Amino acid sequence: MSSVSLRSSPLRTPKMKKEETFLGKLGGTLARKKKAREVTDLQEEGKNAINSPMSPALADLHPEDTLLEENEERTMIDPTSKEDPKFKELVKVLIDWINDVLVEDRIIVKQLEEDLFDGQVLQKLLETLAGCKLNVAEVTQSEIGQKQKLQTVLEAVQELLRPHGWALPWTVDAIHGKNLVAILHLLVSLATHFRAPIRLPEHVSVQVVVVRKREGLLHSSHVTEELTTTTEQMMGRFERDAFDTLFDHAPDKLTLVKKSLITFVNKHLNKLNLEVTELETQFADGVYLVLLMGLLEDYFVPLHNFYLTPDSFDQKVHNVSFAFELMLDGGLQKPKARPEDVVSLDLKSTLRVLYNLFNKYKNAE
Repeated sequence: MSSVSLRSSPLRTPKMKKEETFLGKLGGTLARKKKAREVTDLQEEGKNAINSPMSPALADLHPEDTLLEENEERTMIDPTSKEDPKFKELVKVLIDWINDVLVEDRIIVKQLEEDLFDGQVLQKLLETLAGCKLNVAEVTQSEIGQKQKLQTVLEAVQELLRPHGWALPWTVDAIHGKNLVAILHLLVSLATHFRAPIRLPEHVSVQVVVVRKREGLLHSSHVTEELTTTTEQMMGRFERDAFDTLFDHAPDKLTLVKKSLITFVNKHLNKLNLEVTELETQFADGVYLVLLMGLLEDYFVPLHNFYLTPDSFDQKVHNVSFAFELMLDGGLQKPKARPEDVVSLDLKSTLRVLYNLFNKYKNAE
């Protein structure tokens, strides 16, 4: 029997190709690094292009925002504007105000665009502020039903604001489309009209990115949108009175009015050994207003009802608000000024309050 021994043949190493030599490998490595660097640079370039202030629209576009018809336009707030502290404050103040107004309805708003777009919260807000009842369905799930409700709510708002000559920078489609700029314009107008007991931050503006589709391509541009002006301008949009005229056209007569009011208030405050020399500052904490009402109506105001030495903005607002309540109890009309304006050293607001007292009590001994 013959045996066959199997021997494994040694593996032959194939001849190294040119590119597998040391220099070839080095060249290939360098080429790959160069290509990787080019890819990284390209990615960085793309990232910079997206985050660049020149093209913020691309960074903040939702997929549905790109589905535009030819010549259709869509707007959104520049992401950098959303980070502005004054813009954030405006949004927070308005959300807190809505929640305070609707606390009895157990409605809590957390995000304006998501909570107000369907008209449900706006309906409750307007009904509470205006003391009315709108003829709309309570719950609407369909888009058509939501827009019908919005239409009814915004028509009611229009009836309130149009007599004052205001342009209304919002539409049903804008509100339902969760356009935050339109929603903020609406809320600022409502807060101003109903003299909300809040302090809106002044001079709040945002950069709005306008995206339009032309010839199949998206084009963006920037527009500055003013959301608030000064407190005086916002509150004065709806009514002007003699003090507006005095401030604007007769500063000399304004000085006489201030002197007359100082004489009037000191005639009564002197009974408590108190004296006023500066109307705009000495009534700002509400203490003198409360004491003055007690003197004018001839009663003692219990000290636990107000802060005799207020040390915060809220405590001062409490004092002025309490003084306003005493004025209503005394038969005066509700002051046109807001407590926050008096506390913020707004002279015109303070003069309006004191002039109402002067008119009623000027002959009181």
